[in-house]
Amino acid sequence: MRSWWRGTASVDEDKKPPQPEGAAPAAEPVEEERRGWFARLRAGLSKSSAALNDGINQIFLRRRLDAAALDELEELLIASDMGVGVAEEVVQALRRTRFGQEVTPEEIRGALAAEVARLVEPVMKPLRLDLARKPFVILVVGVNGSGKTTTIGKLARQYAEAGQRVVLAAGDTFRAAADAAGLAFDALQEAKNEAADILLIDTAGRLHNKADLMAELQKLVRSLKKLDPAAPHAVLLVLDATVGQNAHAQAEIFRQVVGVTGIVMTKLDGTAKGGVLVSLAEKYGIPIHLIGIGEGAEDLRPFDAHSFARGLVGLDG
Repeated sequence: MRSWWRGTASVDEDKKPPQPEGAAPAAEPVEEERRGWFARLRAGLSKSSAALNDGINQIFLRRRLDAAALDELEELLIASDMGVGVAEEVVQALRRTRFGQEVTPEEIRGALAAEVARLVEPVMKPLRLDLARKPFVILVVGVNGSGKTTTIGKLARQYAEAGQRVVLAAGDTFRAAADAAGLAFDALQEAKNEAADILLIDTAGRLHNKADLMAELQKLVRSLKKLDPAAPHAVLLVLDATVGQNAHAQAEIFRQVVGVTGIVMTKLDGTAKGGVLVSLAEKYGIPIHLIGIGEGAEDLRPFDAHSFARGLVGLDG
């Protein structure tokens, strides 16, 4: 089955979101828009922040920062899916700077936000498009139900509204007579013929522990390289935040198989496990391009370390 979608749109310059050249559509620099996005981000992370805040309030209400309090905080951070390494770093930072002092829950949240921002800032990298490469090929991978197709739809809309010509290839290998590699090859040829700016390639959801399906992804990549040795120019791994620490196994396998260049973290609004993004950043260092906190196209935005860190602990922007 051959299936692809094409789209372009012209946008009124007064309404078109400004963005760096070659970058994914970014949040508007207007302060009101920034506050609006942060409010949605904070609301989306409310399940994660509520769990953290409840624990911090119980630990640090009228209490000195002693060894027992730090042990409890470390356990809380691990339970919040931040991972053992991140929890140890946060606790050691507090031990060096505030040990033996009386601290308020608000001070702990501020210190935690600062440490989280420091840990995730190195992976805060926008998805940059080299539009000198026409089409710029983006391959989107992930397990079943992670939000790949929804993410592609949002990206396609954002790029089209920014005036770029987009071709979307829907590669579903579970349909009869479907061949993902052949479909990707044909879609790239079609995108070249139409002088498209961007080719977004969807892939069927696959469990990361199924060797035959992972091999199929490698075959798809080889088929693209027959037409463009540099393709795909970006490989996005879509991860569902609700799976918590299971995201680590997915990241490990997909990066080995297809060379993941960036992560999109979805469904942060549906889980108390938002801290997994921090542990992923600390362990793998894979760029985190985008995060999703809702169903609308406007709810998929470039990852910002400072805003995420403060939203994660329930602080104002």
